[in-house]
Amino acid sequence: MSAHNYRVTLEYLGGKHAESDLHAPVQFEVGNHDDLFNIIDRVQSAQLTDTDTAAALALGMKLFGEVMLKHRKDPLFEKLQPAYREFIGAFKERITAGQENQTPPLA
Repeated sequence: MSAHNYRVTLEYLGGKHAESDLHAPVQFEVGNHDDLFNIIDRVQSAQLTDTDTAAALALGMKLFGEVMLKHRKDPLFEKLQPAYREFIGAFKERITAGQENQTPPLA
């Protein structure tokens, strides 16, 4: 069992398709070795982008990273690992710099 367990809910709110009931909500439970709320807060506080985009980026990266870690020996993920580790390192540097300097937002 992972150190932290979460329930993720995705609801369609409308937009491209007018009916908000077009898709039923999707809900799933997932574990992660990190405190996702803490990570989302850190990414948002770096002000690299708006708060919703920062939350989506942080959550998406952490969910994907945990799946990749769990299946690290699968050839599909094995090839991605070096590039993903490099990306995460660069991303963490940007977050740290953003928190220290409040760098301009991403375009």
